[in-house]
Amino acid sequence: MNPATREYIRQKFADYYSHAPVFVPPSLRQREWGFISFDETSKVQMRRHMAFQSREELASYVRVTVPRHMYFSTAYYELPSAPTMNDKIWAGADLIFDLDADHIVQKVSYDTMLSRVKDETLKLVDMLTDELGFSKRSMSLVFSGGRGYHIHIRDLEIREWGSSQRRELVDYVCGIGIDPAFMLTSHEGRGGGWPARYRGSLREELQCIRDMGMGDGVKYLSSLRGVGEGSARSLYAEIDAVIASVDDLSSQVFLMKNNAFRALIGDDYDPLKRRILSKAALTDEPVTTDVKRLIRAPRSLHGGSGFRVTELASVADLESFDPLVDAVVDFGGNMVSVECPFSLTMPMMGQVHTIEKGVNRVPDEMAVFLCCRGIGEITAPDS
Repeated sequence: MNPATREYIRQKFADYYSHAPVFVPPSLRQREWGFISFDETSKVQMRRHMAFQSREELASYVRVTVPRHMYFSTAYYELPSAPTMNDKIWAGADLIFDLDADHIVQKVSYDTMLSRVKDETLKLVDMLTDELGFSKRSMSLVFSGGRGYHIHIRDLEIREWGSSQRRELVDYVCGIGIDPAFMLTSHEGRGGGWPARYRGSLREELQCIRDMGMGDGVKYLSSLRGVGEGSARSLYAEIDAVIASVDDLSSQVFLMKNNAFRALIGDDYDPLKRRILSKAALTDEPVTTDVKRLIRAPRSLHGGSGFRVTELASVADLESFDPLVDAVVDFGGNMVSVECPFSLTMPMMGQVHTIEKGVNRVPDEMAVFLCCRGIGEITAPDS
């Protein structure tokens, strides 16, 4: 990022923070805060171990320093500004789920990425409410400003949970540690949850093998570790009945005796694992288990996109939320010259922008996005 680009972004952020209200989480005085600045000469990547006593004090600090990134702790501390974690004296933490594109989808356009992450967020919300008993009223849903969403749960009952208890929740939503025998014999399968998802995945895999045809299907099954041609033929000959009986608890003893079937549900069989993974909610596991995490503050600007970290009014608003409209800040709408190293197409504010390789004239909102993403540099109009 050249000096002109960095100063352009910093000035746009300064204009925003000069009038935008700051976000104040519950129990402000117990939160640690951290900031990353625009000063690339500084050896300190993040200034943290900070605390504020009031909204006014926090707002004044933000207006004066103009941070590029702004975070607060999910944890509550007795002394949040203490210089070491031990000295802070931990007093609990919110439960956080972080859905980020890094864990969900790779090498797609930015708008496609955001759509895919939204689908995963909706899936996780359903799991948390329908299967784990959390109320949507207890959740705060936040667009991260970059590539995903954060779910904050601030129930007092879970505030003092340690990492191991939070780990159990992560394992559940991510489908970690699934026991095939339990999945196939649990009476919960007809009611939903992981038994139903597991059996659905197994049916899909069996149907895929059936569709190979007798010759290729037997050959495929025989190629699995520990499977002979006899077991492969036996399973394939009855594959329609097997597919139909996946939910029939009385048939599981017979199925478990077939080596080919056992291989399909074994730890070494990746195709079924991938199907199961597609039904999991792909949250970032370390974020949930970390009871001393810093997380982006709503209403702050994301230094990697220029978008507003946006708290939704309710979980029900997620379906209609469009980050390429609802999280875009009005930076003035002036036309700015930005040089890009390659061409791309980017929707924003209901318009599709075609960016060519070289110098482009784009509105401020698009210029801030391109520059923050590191794919654009501010340049003179006639350069």
